[in-house]
Amino acid sequence: MKKAIISLFLLISLIACNSAPKQATGNFGAKITEQGASNMKTLAANMQGKDQMKTKVQGEIASVCKKKGCWMTLKKDDEESMRVTFKDYGFFVPLDCEGKTAIIEGVAKFDTTSVETLRHFAEDEGLSAQEIAKITKPEVELVFVADGAIVK
Repeated sequence: MKKAIISLFLLISLIACNSAPKQATGNFGAKITEQGASNMKTLAANMQGKDQMKTKVQGEIASVCKKKGCWMTLKKDDEESMRVTFKDYGFFVPLDCEGKTAIIEGVAKFDTTSVETLRHFAEDEGLSAQEIAKITKPEVELVFVADGAIVK
């Protein structure tokens, strides 16, 4: 009887821990502040003549990895966005933070993303096999490796 009660208590505790809501806003990764963040729309202009730059920017989250929250994209303008990955795969953001504002600090750089990686990102985003098959060329794009992020 004692073992049954202990087992029931452990089961209830496990269920309660797994059903707890995930933190949808806050600091993720290295602790950063909002002060000094520039707007996403000015990032490309600030990068003129540079291969990479340590910076802090703020923008609207356009999409998030649907599997783990291991990457996100921030809107650069109405049509384009910039992929943000997290340094050393060291932290994730909430899966439901699309449309929220993010402040990120780290390194912006121009990089070539391979077809294989682009297809992986498309799969993480939940695109169909047909849409993924249309990805046939690598892309040179502005990307960001964040040390820390604030989602608000």
